[in-house]
Amino acid sequence: MPQRKPDILFIVLDTVRRDRLSIYGHTQPTTPAFDEFAAGATLFERAISPAQWTVPAHTSMFTGLYPSTHQVTQSDNRLSESYYTLAEILRVGGYHTAGFCNNPLVGVLENGLQRGFDAFFNYAGAAPNRPHDVTRSAVRRALSQRWHRFATRMSQSFAQSDWLFRQSLNPLLVPLWTRYINYTGNTARSIDDLMAYMDARRAQHGDTPTFTFLNLMGAHLPYRPPQDYLDRFAPEISQDKAAFKFMTRFNADAARWASPVAEPLQAFERAVIDGFYNAEIAHQDYHMGRLLRHLQASGALENTMVIICADHGEGHGDHDFFGHSFVVYQELVHVPLAIRYPAAFPVGQQITQTVSTRRLFHTVLDAAGITPPFAEDDPNGDIGQLTLANTGQQHTTPHEGLVFSEAIPPMTFVNVLEHRSPELVPQYKVKQVRRGVYQDTHKLAVVADQVEGLFDVQADPLETADLSAQQQERVSTLQAEIDRFVQTAQAARVDDAQAGQISDAMRDNLRALGYLD
Repeated sequence: MPQRKPDILFIVLDTVRRDRLSIYGHTQPTTPAFDEFAAGATLFERAISPAQWTVPAHTSMFTGLYPSTHQVTQSDNRLSESYYTLAEILRVGGYHTAGFCNNPLVGVLENGLQRGFDAFFNYAGAAPNRPHDVTRSAVRRALSQRWHRFATRMSQSFAQSDWLFRQSLNPLLVPLWTRYINYTGNTARSIDDLMAYMDARRAQHGDTPTFTFLNLMGAHLPYRPPQDYLDRFAPEISQDKAAFKFMTRFNADAARWASPVAEPLQAFERAVIDGFYNAEIAHQDYHMGRLLRHLQASGALENTMVIICADHGEGHGDHDFFGHSFVVYQELVHVPLAIRYPAAFPVGQQITQTVSTRRLFHTVLDAAGITPPFAEDDPNGDIGQLTLANTGQQHTTPHEGLVFSEAIPPMTFVNVLEHRSPELVPQYKVKQVRRGVYQDTHKLAVVADQVEGLFDVQADPLETADLSAQQQERVSTLQAEIDRFVQTAQAARVDDAQAGQISDAMRDNLRALGYLD
């Protein structure tokens, strides 16, 4: 009897910088669980996110498309139904699909990222829902559903209204909504629920493969790690009242979380932010380790593809920016990635080739053995070519080895800056689209059509030495590649007005796969 399709567990470590993981060279043992997992998996040294923040980055991983194509680049955007999500395709392909999400931008906003999930459990926002909620009485379920609808409408209002969004950033209000409406979700609870859910699925529906998405938000601001983790990872400040006072102010100043640096951080301030952030990463890694050990002990790992990556990183004043809103420097787009699936990803392999995490979409479908309903000219191309299982082999890298990242400014934060510090808007060009292109060890970063820098990211991972003046020919070549990429990506956009006009062959393919009756 042939073995059924593998289960797939897709873990996104939201806002985790690659350079803070010990396996990637950080001096502290912040991520023993990830390190142990990666030792039994294939580790990617140069994984690049297609975008610098949550919504477009998740959309790219869920569709395989770059932001300039899928166009979900703002908090109030909604993914066109002309694009099929990973969960939608897997569900039609016979998978049970479940999401456990701690990020309100993915789990609360109505942006289309929840499409295709048979069950979606959200741990963030004012109305979280958990698997055991279905066991409540009919009255309690009805009241919970009404409250959930109201809370979702309110969340949408804040995403769509500049005025409401600005008011929510008042330092007197930020501590309230970050604490009491589960802004960063609940890492421990979501993992507990996921383990119980997976065990129940295996016991009751063992013949049906499962795709499970888990977003962990523990490394996102505000930083409030447990004291024992501060003692371990920031002992020099863990008992310092001045450090806690500064972090309390920083946590409350949410407008500063995603802004250019008006005044450089003092060395003490940087140490405090870094220490609290490292402790948060370590605490989250502990809980992820519980999940990985449970998978191993239960036997579920034997036929499960596990992907662990970050959607993007975080700036702590690097290159004069905080947060993850406006730039494509390495601290934001160079992300951790490891895949455990020995059938296609050799244990202990390290991939040094630059890859885009948008290709996780193709990688999952390849492992599931599912051919999605793409037209011949679809930008996702051939799943067999784009899967990361082929990375490192000759003649299998798409786009001749080029990888792109796009920072399309989130206008909610641009508008905050225009009211808070208008002089920073032109100074830091925050209204301009930034893009990066990677070829071999070099990266060109541009803002609009102006060069921001050329870097050898292998020799200079912090991007401190701009080589553009010395290598003008390479700059011109890579600028032309960015221009070509933008034209191609924008040309691949689906016009919803024409979306129903598909060919007979495409219609037959959709019907065969179950997308049409």
